[in-house]
Amino acid sequence: MAIHENTENTPEALKIVYQDNAVVAIDKPSGLLVHRTSIDANETRFALQILRDQIGQEVFPCHRLDKPTSGVLLFALSKEVLKEIRQVFDKQHLEKTYLAITRGWVDDSGAIDYNLRSEDNPSKFQSSFTHYRCIARSSVDYPVGRYSSGRFSLVELKPKTGRKHQIRRHMAHIRHPILGDSTHGDGSQNRFLRECCECNRLMLRATRLEIKHPISGEPLDLRAGDEAEFSRVLKKLKLI
Repeated sequence: MAIHENTENTPEALKIVYQDNAVVAIDKPSGLLVHRTSIDANETRFALQILRDQIGQEVFPCHRLDKPTSGVLLFALSKEVLKEIRQVFDKQHLEKTYLAITRGWVDDSGAIDYNLRSEDNPSKFQSSFTHYRCIARSSVDYPVGRYSSGRFSLVELKPKTGRKHQIRRHMAHIRHPILGDSTHGDGSQNRFLRECCECNRLMLRATRLEIKHPISGEPLDLRAGDEAEFSRVLKKLKLI
């Protein structure tokens, strides 16, 4: 299996972090939909179409990332491979790792076991579980809402279930919403992010996906490298 380094220089090109004859993984930028959806009918750019044109063959998304979330996104290169990978995702035989910048000082580590109401079927509740670990904490001398300064955390998150907006909703549930979350977040924190950090996006990044290769069965460790804007905000908030 060969690592494929993306050498495209066009603005449309996606960063490819891994590619072989069965799968391809990209580092999806924030603000890009995975595929066409009625939820955002006015959008014209999609990761699926861009990647298909970039590598010159059909691709099939194996999972989803929210439009504002950046990071590792895996595609199959055939429907047969897609079927195999979907079974792995359905059985949760994988590990996903995310980084998030949140409001307040998060505990050193913990687990969020909190059922979430289905966003597609409001009468249904789904079991949902997320492990978290605080990597860094900081305090910034800048007014945030009714406070004269702001406290922030850099958190590593490992969801054990795959519910819609799970990480965002779980962090909001424990009163540490993710910065830039316009749906489940805090308005004053998001305003601070725009004004102080000159950033208007969700501070959530899928950094790693560990899964068995659908053909060889060998471990596949897919990692997204540093992202310029995410790193810039981390530095601004003194989290690195």
